[in-house]
Amino acid sequence: MLSRCISVDPGTFEREHWGRSPLLSRATSLPRDFGDLLSTHAVDELLAERGVRAPFIRLAKNGSLIDRSRFLGPAGVGAEIGDQVDSAKALAQFADGASIVLQGLHRLWPPVIDFVRDLVDDLGHPVQANAYITPPGSRGFDSHHDVHDVFVLQIAGRKHWTVHRPVFTNPLETHPWTDFRASITDRVTEEPTIDTDLYPGDALYLPRGWLHSARTADETAIHLTIGVPALTRVDVARAAIDRVASAVADLRASLPIGIDPGDHDALEAESTKVLLAFADQIRDRAQEWGSAVADDLTRTFASRTRPAAVRPLATLEAMAAADTTPVRWRHGLITSVSEDDGRVRLRLTDRVVEFPAICAPAVRHLRDGHAATADTLPGLDAADGAVVIRRLLREAIVVPTTS
Repeated sequence: MLSRCISVDPGTFEREHWGRSPLLSRATSLPRDFGDLLSTHAVDELLAERGVRAPFIRLAKNGSLIDRSRFLGPAGVGAEIGDQVDSAKALAQFADGASIVLQGLHRLWPPVIDFVRDLVDDLGHPVQANAYITPPGSRGFDSHHDVHDVFVLQIAGRKHWTVHRPVFTNPLETHPWTDFRASITDRVTEEPTIDTDLYPGDALYLPRGWLHSARTADETAIHLTIGVPALTRVDVARAAIDRVASAVADLRASLPIGIDPGDHDALEAESTKVLLAFADQIRDRAQEWGSAVADDLTRTFASRTRPAAVRPLATLEAMAAADTTPVRWRHGLITSVSEDDGRVRLRLTDRVVEFPAICAPAVRHLRDGHAATADTLPGLDAADGAVVIRRLLREAIVVPTTS
């Protein structure tokens, strides 16, 4: 899926652009469109028929968010909730110049769900997706930076983008653009790095920190913003600090009684002592804790993503027919496989599932991405294969497949 978003090969993108510099990819250089992901018809369906609720929708005008009461309302008999989109109210706001933002489409709209799941595989980082529907003559937020990388995929209409160099490189969530208003105001007086229209099929990659603003001309425009809140070296450092805090009692101790918060020199001396102690612990135990920190990063990644959803009723039917149902590994499920003490263990982020060691070839066959039925699992007869498949279905580790 990454290749759909860029006009260079993935290796060049990683070396020259990922986290470094923007990339404008014209549809004319690599013929494509993104109509399979979203369209004007799909937007209308989401607003009129899918019962979209806050916070999956918001509206903004002239850079400011519109109060929810002006486009949300109760859903009527049988759905007594007050935060569903009212399509008539949304129409009134849109006609008056408000932009519609459909948030979290990677949880709502099947084509985007599949696209994002595959892009996670390509990037190895969490991915999210929002859609922006802007009326003619509309401008979005003032020039600002995001705290995650983005791929802008133009769906319909034309939108003008202006991009400037960062005022703060590689911002984290703790570095919102509002902390840098004065610097941004100065920076946008300079010559922009990119100042162009995006047309359907065009894509624009922006690393986090790059300043950008967008506006429409005389037509409605729709684009997808694919956000990548990447794992960073700071995530590694935070995981290591958590390990130190768990392992070293002295560093969990309270600071001395009587420290004067206004005595900067005393606080500086105490802070320096603690920081040096932390540094010593991390330096001495880096090799020992490498695996544990990696486990922490896996859990962080899992908390920011989700594997392909399971279909409960179809899964129950498959369990009842486990001797004939073809299955495959659940896409995006984070699992490691190990063997010891005569058992094969599947370690998920929230539990461990065990089988006898004889099942290891069958488990690894599925883990490697192969579809199989009970009678084609390596190392097992059909009866044992059905038992393994039934258990894996029950644990939502594999899913039934028709291919």
